[in-house]
Amino acid sequence: MEGPGMEMADVIVLGSGAAGLVAALAASDAGARVLLLEKAGAIGGTTALSGGVFWLPANRFAGDGDSREQALSYLNALSLGLIDPVMAETYVDSVPGLVDWLSGPVGMDIRLVEGFPDYHPEHPGGMPGGGRSLEPGPFAMPSLGAWAERVLRGRANPWTMIGERPRGDGSGGVDASTIQARRGAGIECCGRALVGWLLKACLDRGIEPRLNQHITDLVRDDAGRVTGVRSGDATIQARRGVIIATGGFEWDRDLARDFLRGPIGHLPTARTCTGDGLRMAMRAGAALTNMAEAWWVPTIAWGGVAAAGDDPTRHFLLLRERTLPGSIMVNAKGRRFANEATNYNAFGAVLHAFDPVGFTYANQPCWLIFCQTYLDRYGFFGLAPGAVAPDWITRGDSIGELALHLGLPADALTDTVARWNQMMEGGQDTDFGRGTSAYDGWNGDVDRPAGPARTLGPLDRGPFYAVPVHASTLGTKGGSKTDRDGAVLDLSGQPIPGVYAAGNAMGGVTGKVYGGAGGTLGPAMIFGWRAGRAAARSNER
Repeated sequence: MEGPGMEMADVIVLGSGAAGLVAALAASDAGARVLLLEKAGAIGGTTALSGGVFWLPANRFAGDGDSREQALSYLNALSLGLIDPVMAETYVDSVPGLVDWLSGPVGMDIRLVEGFPDYHPEHPGGMPGGGRSLEPGPFAMPSLGAWAERVLRGRANPWTMIGERPRGDGSGGVDASTIQARRGAGIECCGRALVGWLLKACLDRGIEPRLNQHITDLVRDDAGRVTGVRSGDATIQARRGVIIATGGFEWDRDLARDFLRGPIGHLPTARTCTGDGLRMAMRAGAALTNMAEAWWVPTIAWGGVAAAGDDPTRHFLLLRERTLPGSIMVNAKGRRFANEATNYNAFGAVLHAFDPVGFTYANQPCWLIFCQTYLDRYGFFGLAPGAVAPDWITRGDSIGELALHLGLPADALTDTVARWNQMMEGGQDTDFGRGTSAYDGWNGDVDRPAGPARTLGPLDRGPFYAVPVHASTLGTKGGSKTDRDGAVLDLSGQPIPGVYAAGNAMGGVTGKVYGGAGGTLGPAMIFGWRAGRAAARSNER
């Protein structure tokens, strides 16, 4: 394995999303020489395309409003037997240390997203008033120098933090002058800000990521220990360990077909999430866990399916638009099928419901239906209130005409809208309970009184509009089974020496659960931190 000119590091990290960047920093701070390798030509992966929020229960920003016991009670209430209690305890117990390290040595500005409810706040241990979702403060991208242009960019980047946006209690919002000043100074928020804070800390430690690195496999010695990585004919050695943080496998059609429990498409994630790390770990003998699960979401294709193609920056998570009054969702039978305002992970799972008689997915295809009152008041995905709907949004002057354009049974759709409007006269969704959860109104109309009114309202005026909605994901959550420090386990439950996993390349520690906003990035950062420190402390080969 060793020879003249062969490159070597203490720890090699594969992937530069939140899990990889945190792992690289943690390993470096623990004394390791780190090499950070990224497959893409830009830094950040899906993290850079995200809202940048991380769900960390029992954090110090929440004060006395949360506790270890409360957080574990919440996870247990939602576990359905799929959460390893040791991993859940490790997750929660690691929060104070991670937060102190991020806000201390790493230098990140961390802020609480005030009032953001958990996604299932009425379950035992849930927090309807928020306290578990954190986010990075605004970050000055020019401080990265030339690296500022090497951070993955999605659609036009938001200049406000999640916690600054209008909230369900009517508070929040940033004035136009602040947004203008941030844009002028190159100050950004959300996912790119999170990547910026972590990348700046890496650069300050002398960790310069390498881009366009096509790692094909792990290298093992005769005893089975992972000793490095291979890129074509070249080998890079790792004295202490390799950390796989390459993201999920949603962009690999074969893996998605073979493992996931339902269809996905129209993906809003980084296209490099093709399961490279998963295949490497499998070849090394890794046990797998949680493989049928993903961070489910409904998405729409901006400009229509043909125009959006497979460009992730044109496939948007459907959230606020399905929560606002004056909208409902229907399936191919022209019927509502769920609480439209529920959290996107739970709603995404409904899109996998199977019809054994028709032998189809009962709620795919489906459509978001809204009326002219809705469009005039709220606009639609960046369209200003009162704007003319573009041609790719289906329009009908009546519900019957809209049904005809969509190929839906007109009588059924008309009956569905009539029933909805009748329920709205009483101010209650008696079919699916829309508006009953503290979460439901969070993305609703902030000018309405708190409660169900923020999401309930009739479809009362034509024309009427429809947009197709697709089953999708923010990333898969199955992967290598690991111990509490991210060490990859083999089929007998023993660590495979020298290899670790974190983020979506690691089997999701929360099972089916999406606890709250940032439920993807919270575990990624916790176990990236633990894996980085563990790899740095491991005995050299």
